[in-house]
Amino acid sequence: MTGVFITTLKDTLMITVFVLIMMIAIEYVNVQSKNLWAGKLRKSPIMQIVIAALLGIIPGCMGAFTVVSLYTHRMIGLAGLVAVMIATSGDEAFVMFAMFPAKAFLIHGILLAAAITAGWFVNLTIKNGPVNKQHGFVIHDREYCKCFDNKLIIPQFRNLSFERATLILFNLLFVIMLLTGLTGSPVWDWKKVTFLVGSMFLLFVFATVPEHFLKEHLYNHILKKHLLRIFLWTWGAFIILHFIQTNLMLNNLIQNNVYIVLLTAVLLGLIPESGPHLLFVTLYSQNLLPFSILIANSIVQDGHGMLPLLAESRKDFVRVKFINLLVGLVVGSVMLATGL
Repeated sequence: MTGVFITTLKDTLMITVFVLIMMIAIEYVNVQSKNLWAGKLRKSPIMQIVIAALLGIIPGCMGAFTVVSLYTHRMIGLAGLVAVMIATSGDEAFVMFAMFPAKAFLIHGILLAAAITAGWFVNLTIKNGPVNKQHGFVIHDREYCKCFDNKLIIPQFRNLSFERATLILFNLLFVIMLLTGLTGSPVWDWKKVTFLVGSMFLLFVFATVPEHFLKEHLYNHILKKHLLRIFLWTWGAFIILHFIQTNLMLNNLIQNNVYIVLLTAVLLGLIPESGPHLLFVTLYSQNLLPFSILIANSIVQDGHGMLPLLAESRKDFVRVKFINLLVGLVVGSVMLATGL
């Protein structure tokens, strides 16, 4: 039993670090770009749908939060909101790219196509209005940050904050574990080199970014709100997966009741939170779940991208979730019937 915990812990650590590298890279670019993609919107509803879907396939909550903010500011309609929530799969997307990158690109391509198609259909059949006539709130509205200022680096180290020290320490510990073979591949393959290069990038970011960016964007947002949850849910999913693999009855139950599993996957997709859906990602990574069911779950679930909308309009929250549930069931059933 101890061996199972240690093995799954090592696998979880590698996935979590990969997710951290991707999250910080996206956060870094997003802040530097000053969220300029909002200015690319046009009056065309089709353009809104396409842009919303493209924002949705960006891993994490950033794209979904941006579109919710645009929706509450009357800059985008219901069709765009549906599109972004179908396209996004929240923090689970990071884990997919860590566990099966080639299939992750295919999954996101399918999500993009489904999002644009569903958004177009909603635009034709449902009133494409905003949540209300008042300006809403801004979500993740990031002021411009000069993320590299050589005049600040030495003073920041002289007055080293707890958050910066913690991030740098854990980063160095991971590098040591990687170099000594305590975690990761025992040989120097491309994966191990990628992790080393990514760790050096993290070290550069942790050492050079200003205090506000490090505390608010990296430590409080990514580390405390996202990463710990991903780590715990992924570790739990690996442990559950071990018991499923060693229990033939549970294994056969999944394989022989795929439509019940499909229904369960889309219903769980209604949960506006990242975490529970990692079980389906993990099951698929071990060939215990059909591709179609992972697609269906990814269509319906949206991480916690819908939570801000829930605070603004429960009616629109229910409408979007119901539409996405129908799309997930239809796409998942058709793909399952064709043997995917």
